[in-house]
Order: sequence, then structure tokens, then C-alpha cells
Amino acid sequence: MSDKVLDAEEFVDLDKFPIDTDSGDRRRLVTNAQASIQADGCVVLKGFVRAERIAELVAECDRVEKFGHRNFTRTNPYFLPDNESLPPTHPIRRFYDRSNAFVPADNLGDDSILRAIFRWPKFAPFIQEVLQEEQFFPYADPLADVIVNLAEEGGGFPWHFDTNNFTVTLAIQNAESGGEFEYSPMVRSTTEENYGQVEKVLNGDQTLIKTVRLEPGDLQIFKGRYSLHRVAPLFGKTKRYVAIFSYVSEAGMVSSPQRAKELYGRVLPIHLERAGLRSDALID
Repeated sequence: MSDKVLDAEEFVDLDKFPIDTDSGDRRRLVTNAQASIQADGCVVLKGFVRAERIAELVAECDRVEKFGHRNFTRTNPYFLPDNESLPPTHPIRRFYDRSNAFVPADNLGDDSILRAIFRWPKFAPFIQEVLQEEQFFPYADPLADVIVNLAEEGGGFPWHFDTNNFTVTLAIQNAESGGEFEYSPMVRSTTEENYGQVEKVLNGDQTLIKTVRLEPGDLQIFKGRYSLHRVAPLFGKTKRYVAIFSYVSEAGMVSSPQRAKELYGRVLPIHLERAGLRSDALID
């Protein structure tokens, strides 16, 4: 472990993204990002991390990838069991192969570049301002506030909704090909599942799907609780690394025990204590 105190400002390209200032450039950046979020729940800041520092992030991921919980399973978009009372085409009954891994957050300590960015005092307020959320808190889950998603050839992540409302991802390393981010903007709301629209996406209706090719250093702000999304299958020997910084609208929110077990391989007492504490009535 290094004794050096990591400074997130050494990694973020503040010339392109002056989020550490109170300037007209920052205000324009925020306004443009807000417009993208309002349009379809997603904004990508190209080259948020300096290109010359990407190798250090890749090295960090290489160090911790051995701690990743690899899960090979079949899942529906809601991470729920099958329900045989529903029609076969219903989204709850649509299961897909999932093969990737998450490095739980407790493997990223004080010497982590990713955790330094997450803790940087300028970072969360900027994200909150872009999202225009009055209630905004770091995810309190000790396994999931800052994680690394890694996927290998043949893997990816099938269509799903996120548990937490706001997801912030940093692309670190791409596979040789594949791995595009595909999403259907705001396909459900806080009160309506919109199963009909979800079914159309699962059937491949391209009019409802947008595709983003994220490059190393790109920061994506995404409302993944409401937008159905997936990572397309990967090809080649190079692992795909993406860091995930998670924020929620309620203090103290954590993963459900079921999802913690599936994604991170462990259930902690805090998951059992806070199970079911959510502000919306969505099924997951």
C-alpha cells in the first residue's frame, strides 16, 4: 500500500471540465449536462480523466480484479425469480445469460484512485447539480459505493434496471470489440413498470434503443433505475473495466440481500437490517 495521499485533481481533466471553479465555463458545462439528462436520463463527459493517467487506473483494476465476484447465471431485467402465472413473453419471464464480475467496494481502500475521485469534495456536488436532485447521498452499501465491473470475452450484462437511482460510471479499459452501452431512456417511472414498453425493447425494437461507445476516461451519468440498459457481448482477450460510483436519493440505502448475494457474493448484516427500505414501489 502506498503512503502517498492521492489527489483526484491530478487525474480529472480540469481544463476541459472545470468543476473545481465557479466560472462561466462550469455553468455552461452543467447546463449542457442537465439538458442531456432531462432529454433521456444520460450524459457522457468525454475524456473526463486525463488520457495520460488511464494506465494507472488500469493497473489499479488489474490489482483488484482477482477479488471480483464472478457470477454465471440467467436473470431477468429485475433480478427476480420466474413467475409462471404470467404469459411467456412477459419481461419477468424473459431470462438471459449473465457472465461478468463485480469487485466489491471494500477492496478499494484509501490508496485507491477511484475512491479518491469518489471522495473528492468537488465531485458529488457536481453530479448532484447535473442531476438536479434535492436529495442526494452516496450509496451507503459497504460493498457497492465504489466498485469495478469487469467482463471478459463472451460476457457482458444483459438487459436490466439498476437498484440505485443514479449511477456514475468511468470507462477504464475496453474489450477488443463489443461492449457497447445500449439503453432505452426512461422506459419506466417511479410508479409505473410499463411492461409493454419493456417487452418491445427486449424484442429488439431499435426505435426505443440508443447506443453509446464509451472510451477510457469517459464519465457517464445515468439514471439506470428507470432506463432499461445492457452491455453488449464482448470479444477478444482484453478485459473490460468500468468503475461505478453510486448515489441514491435516501440516506442509508443499501442493496437488497438478494442482489448483494448475487452481485457481490456476500450478504452483510446491514443488508438484512435495511431490506425493503425504499421510497418507490417498483418491483425490484
